[in-house]
Amino acid sequence: MSIKAKNLSFAYSDKTILSDITLEVISGEILTVVGPNGSGKSTFLKLLSGDLQPTQGNIFYHEEPLQKISIMNLAKMRSVMTQSTQIIYDYTVREIIEMGWINQGFTTSLRDFNSALTEVSKKCDVDGLLDMKFNYLSGGEKKRVHFARTLLQIWSKDHDLEKKYILLDEPSSNLDLYRELQLIRVLQNEAKLGLGVLLIIHNLNLAMKYSNKIAVLNNGKIAYYGDNMGLIGNDLLSTVFNIPISVDKSLKGINFYK
Repeated sequence: MSIKAKNLSFAYSDKTILSDITLEVISGEILTVVGPNGSGKSTFLKLLSGDLQPTQGNIFYHEEPLQKISIMNLAKMRSVMTQSTQIIYDYTVREIIEMGWINQGFTTSLRDFNSALTEVSKKCDVDGLLDMKFNYLSGGEKKRVHFARTLLQIWSKDHDLEKKYILLDEPSSNLDLYRELQLIRVLQNEAKLGLGVLLIIHNLNLAMKYSNKIAVLNNGKIAYYGDNMGLIGNDLLSTVFNIPISVDKSLKGINFYK
């Protein structure tokens, strides 16, 4: 099971944003996308989620073309967390998280909803914030609330997530080190249940340590796609980020030195 992007390109106002992107988000794996600002990472996520239409190329969910999947069915297959956390109206945290449940339909039992809400709130450590006004929270707390919303959307009563995916655009920004690692570990645990994860992140250490595969985007093209070990011993990251970076494999993990 996977989301496949084949030869994707996207242009806007005669400017090419992405060119010939081919990669795959596989069930049970974490695919991390890294790259400099403006390299096309967020645009790629919007294409995979169905929010944008590619200029060229195709996207398949379980071999079915994305354009043939209804909005309702797509919402049951994938959840999305964008960079923005802004909410205009004065909702409570509970109400924000509940928005992820809409795709479950009104026939789903209240017992299932309460179980799901309790579970994801504890996973994201926002169970103590449920009755607070969302707009009163810190930036990091808002991120955790939206993360809980995305988890609620793909929640499964039997915890079988093999046909579901979560697409996250810099979910750990504004998080302290502890919360950032906590979020990654939640994603790891969900992946073990079959969830396919697309993660855009700037923390290269976390990307190298916790990803099954890494895609490096640069100037709208794939500079590298594969196992994270393939980045050891070459200068690709230094070239892409325009700073000296060396990747060292040790018993304690993989570290970056510049």
